[in-house]
Amino acid sequence: MLRRLYDWTMSLSGHRHAIWVLAVLTFAESSVFPVPPDILLIPMVLAARNRAWLLASVCTIASVLGGLAGYGIGYFLFEEIGRPVIEFYGYGEKFDAFRNSYNEWGAWIVAGAGFTPFPYKVITIASGVTSLDLTTFTVASFLSRGARFFIVAGLLWYFGEPIRRFIEKHLAVLATVFFVLLFGGFVAAKYLL
Repeated sequence: MLRRLYDWTMSLSGHRHAIWVLAVLTFAESSVFPVPPDILLIPMVLAARNRAWLLASVCTIASVLGGLAGYGIGYFLFEEIGRPVIEFYGYGEKFDAFRNSYNEWGAWIVAGAGFTPFPYKVITIASGVTSLDLTTFTVASFLSRGARFFIVAGLLWYFGEPIRRFIEKHLAVLATVFFVLLFGGFVAAKYLL
């Protein structure tokens, strides 16, 4: 089944609307959706290595825009939308204590969450709730998310076909590692916040 899903994703990655799906997924992941865009970015770069930089750019721009939407949720709609999202991920009680010291380290927190498997949407909403300076938030988001997506795209572009063969050969192990890291990010967020 995993192999069929991989083959299906690879075939879709070449579709003419795939770049828009990537942009929408990346935007949503930065504000409310739990699935990282790497699940589309990786096969899309592998399917068309000559588009690696374009795809990384789309991810970066869509992610920063989605992050700004998350910031807006926190700033304007925290009680209506933000608090339920935070509580859905299990961060409600710790969030109130966390917000008091957030702005002191805000730029580093945004940069760290933007680059790692940590749930970035929690940080985008927290930045809005705590009214982190919008320029600081945007610059930290752009640098960290850009670095993340350009490193992934760059490695796939550089190593290309050997990476694709490696992924296809070790698909089950890599999928397990991916989900462990994703789950670990949520667990870390729960205990660090």
